[in-house]
Amino acid sequence: MKQTLLLFFLPLLFCFHVAAQAKKPEDFGFRHLQTLYKQDTVDILVLSKRGEEEMEKPLFLFIQGSLPKPLIKLQENGKPYMVFPFEAGILLNDYHLAIISKPYVPLIREASELRRDMAYVNPETNNFPEKYVKRDNLDYYASRNKEVIKFLQKQTWISEEEVVVAGHSEGAAVAAKLAELSKDVTRLIFASTNPFGRMMTIISQMRQQDDSLGTATEKQFELWQELINDQENNQVQGETTFKSIYSFSKPPIDSLRKLKIPVLIAYGTKDIVAPFFDYMHLETIRNKKKNFTFMPYVGREHNFFGFDESGKVNYDDFGWDGVAQDWKEWLVKK
Repeated sequence: MKQTLLLFFLPLLFCFHVAAQAKKPEDFGFRHLQTLYKQDTVDILVLSKRGEEEMEKPLFLFIQGSLPKPLIKLQENGKPYMVFPFEAGILLNDYHLAIISKPYVPLIREASELRRDMAYVNPETNNFPEKYVKRDNLDYYASRNKEVIKFLQKQTWISEEEVVVAGHSEGAAVAAKLAELSKDVTRLIFASTNPFGRMMTIISQMRQQDDSLGTATEKQFELWQELINDQENNQVQGETTFKSIYSFSKPPIDSLRKLKIPVLIAYGTKDIVAPFFDYMHLETIRNKKKNFTFMPYVGREHNFFGFDESGKVNYDDFGWDGVAQDWKEWLVKK
């Protein structure tokens, strides 16, 4: 009889254990908000200074880079990796910080369940979720994020006087387009993406590694022609679509040139895209554009890490907190 009872209660004990292990954003100090965009559920995490959650402050929206990465990635000890790439406390005195999840990507996942690059793949297909891939383009993100800002501004604790949008890598391209579309954005931080688009970066990389005939680069130009001819093709091909590649290859500088609001440009001088930022800097001076501030980080790479004596990236030389501190000081200058 005792053995029968034990077997009967085992499923209940198992369910209780799983429920006890389940984590939600609130466990890590975040508010989890949801809204709808074109029938898609949009997940938003908001981080506020403890005790000041209901205090009215401006919005600082950070836009993440590429790949379908869950916002909260848990380590083996149950603690999350950094959701923002910098120490959030640097900005929390003055802002409520927000970040938006990628579409149809889980909000929380164990890092051990993800690829080495922290991307989420559908366990049944071992590919990116198809619904994510079909939405992974510049216009979708910029338009969606514009509506998210409207949604957040309806919260009593969000001030409408200032909206700062910052983006890094692919997120910077989204941020630039968003600033063009949304009159609510009052300041833009554009970090570490080529102002002339993704394809320009790819070709620059190929040129440095190509053979004496430039074979691979020429094939890339042929692909570019295919993309131009079929730029709205949203058929999933591997991990992307023609529409996605083309959209992120449109030069963000076209959006940046239209802006009248203050714009901060941040980049590492060892990033492959650094020469394009330097050219952009020359052009803003020539065109007497006074709303741009350039912050080059000498000796830093794409993610603001430094290098060791052998020329390899030194992941112990973390630069993001210094970058965020510079952002804070720039934001103080009204």
